[in-house]
This record gives sequence, structure tokens and C-alpha cells, in this order.
Amino acid sequence: MTARIPSTDPAASGADDQDRNRDRLPPARFAFDPTTWKEIAHLLVNLPVALSGFVYVVTVLTIGTGLTVTVVGFPLLAAGLMGARQLGRLERARARALLGVRIDEPSPLPLGRTKGLFNRLWLALKDPVGWRTALYDFIRLPWGILTFTVTLTSLFVLWPVLPFLARGLSNVDRAMVRALLSPSDELERRIAELESDRGVVVDTAAADLRRIERDLHDGAQARLVSLAMGLGLAKEKLLEDPDSAAAMVEEAHGEVKLALRELRDLARGIHPAVLTDRGLDAALSSVATRCTVPVKVTVDLDTRPAEAIEGIAYFTVSELLQNISKHSGARSASVDVWRTDERLLIQVWDDGRGGAGLDRGTGMRGLAERLGAVDGLFVVESPDGGPTTITAELPWRNRTGTPGGRGTDARKG
Repeated sequence: MTARIPSTDPAASGADDQDRNRDRLPPARFAFDPTTWKEIAHLLVNLPVALSGFVYVVTVLTIGTGLTVTVVGFPLLAAGLMGARQLGRLERARARALLGVRIDEPSPLPLGRTKGLFNRLWLALKDPVGWRTALYDFIRLPWGILTFTVTLTSLFVLWPVLPFLARGLSNVDRAMVRALLSPSDELERRIAELESDRGVVVDTAAADLRRIERDLHDGAQARLVSLAMGLGLAKEKLLEDPDSAAAMVEEAHGEVKLALRELRDLARGIHPAVLTDRGLDAALSSVATRCTVPVKVTVDLDTRPAEAIEGIAYFTVSELLQNISKHSGARSASVDVWRTDERLLIQVWDDGRGGAGLDRGTGMRGLAERLGAVDGLFVVESPDGGPTTITAELPWRNRTGTPGGRGTDARKG
């Protein structure tokens, strides 16, 4: 499940209340208000829409099913179900416009990512959205006849109570649309969230690769090129001017040390050796020593999590401590890491000026997206004037090959 980032902003809570109020229908009254007229229009249009949908479903599915004894039947049936999907899209749009029903669109079939004609055909044939839409269109004809007849008659005979009749009949329509034309509950939502998370992971990986390439090109690579040129000049002057050659070799030796340091820093940025060898306790303690603010680190873990989860936790704390050094103006900070059930929790606190938020820059938002891509949570509580408390939550996964092994059990303070 894609991580959802709770908001502590009162404006966001007010916006949610406004959305719920907008979805709430006004009560039915004797006076015909715009909502009532929309419901009446929907009920009158039910008959032609239901008739066309019924004819389509019966014709296509009957012919497609009848021809399944031949090669042509299955492609025709698959095409019919994909067409039913489009009818469902139109019905959802009509329900949104006239009934005020807010329904998400189902995820499209991943035909472009499916290899082989047979696999694509099978994907379309087992599409639950297409089959539920076909069922919806099949059972709608009697209901469309009933709603059209009752509504048209009531316009001339029972018009005083028509708003109440329209509300009751429209509520049945709303229930049918929600039951048969909504996405497949958690599965559809999960697919959509995973597709979004996959894009975040791909973008993050591409950005990391660009950063590594840039650091190598601008740092160690340029220094090594300069080192090679310097050694070449020293080689040429070795016989003519030994003293100058020795000085140039000494300078090249310094360049080698700087290049090694830059490569070591770059490797630490990719995945620090201390994290691999000794776990989160030692790695976070090392990061805390580089922070300009005194940091108290407490790591309470009986076992080490999976390498990917451990790496995300490390880089999350590292970036948060960098933000504290640069922007908080704090005098002290703390990092707490512990496990609760199947979740790894991280809490970073500082007594700085506060005012941090997901909308104040790309750093916090990037961390939230990275955690969300692995079903994590990222919550920021930072009122103006401080203090700031940032809580990150990650799914716990056991370390490969050592499900019962003990990692660092540290309680630093």
C-alpha cells in the first residue's frame, strides 16, 4: 500500500471537511432544486442508455461465446469486454455529472507491458472490470424501463412527490454504480498505488545514478586526469631536473590522497561500509558525529532488518541530520530507532526554530516519496518556534539469510 502522508495542517483538515460536505446531497424537498432536476434527467435517460448497453452486451457476448468453438470467438469476446469497459467509463461520467457519485476510474489493462498475443488475449478475457460492466448493462434494461415510466408519469400526475420518488430511485442507481462500476476495491487501488510507487523508485534511482556520475566526473575523475598529466611531466623532467621532478611527484602524491578521499566519500554516499559491517547503531552514530548539533542516538533493535530497509533508514536519518545542521538553529537533537511488530520506526527530534514541512522544499518531499515507495510513512510536526519531530515508518523485512540472527542491540545515549 502506497504510503499516505498525514497532514497536521488545519487547512488540510478543513479541506477534507469541505470535500465531504460537497459530496453530501441536499435533502429532497417539494421544490424542484438543481439536484432534483439532475436526478430526474438521469432517470429519464436511463431507458435509452440501458437499451443500447443491453443490445451491445447481448449481441457481442452471445456471438463471441457462440464462436468460441472457432478461433474467432475468443478475440471477439475479448474485444467485446474491452468495449464494455468504455461503456462503463461513460456510465461513471454520467453518474458523476447527474448523481454526484465520485468514483475512481479502474486501472487500465497493462496490454503494452504484456508480451505475446495469447497473454494479452487472456488478460482481456479475465478482466473483472469488463465482466462487471457487462453484468451492469445486462440487468439495467428492466430497471431503465421502470425508472423511465415512473418518472415520466410522475411529471404529470405525481409531480408534488416527484422529488422524493426521484431521490429514492436515484439512490438505487447510485448503489448499482458503486457496486458494479467501482474499481475492484483494495486490489485496484493497490495496483494504482504500486504503479505510482514504481515511477517514484525509477526516478529516484535515475537521480542517484546522475549524482554518482556527476561526482565521479567533477571530482575523482578530474583529479586523476590531472594526476596523470603531472606524472607525465615529472617523467620527462626526471633526468633533466631531478629536483623539479621530485617536487612534482610529491604534488602528485598529494593528489592521490585527495582522490582516494573523494572516492571514499563517494562510496560512503552510495552505501557506507560501517552500515554493512556493523549495522544502524554504528552507522547512525558516525553520522551524528558529523552533525554540527549534539545528537543523542538510541537504537533498540534485536535483529538487523533487510539491507534495503536498513539503507533507506540510514539515508533518511542522514539527510534529516544535515537539515538540522543547515537550517534548524537547534542546540540539541536526538535520533531514536526501534521496532514495533512488523514496522521499523525512526524519530528525529530537535529544539530548533521549527517551520519545517513537506511544502517548504524538495528535500522533505523527496524523503516522503522514497518512504512511500516502500509502503512507509513520513510525518512532520514542526510548529513555528519549534520543536520539530519527524517520524518515519518503514515495513520490517528480515535480513536475507539471517532471519533469526542478531544484529546490533544498542542503547546509546
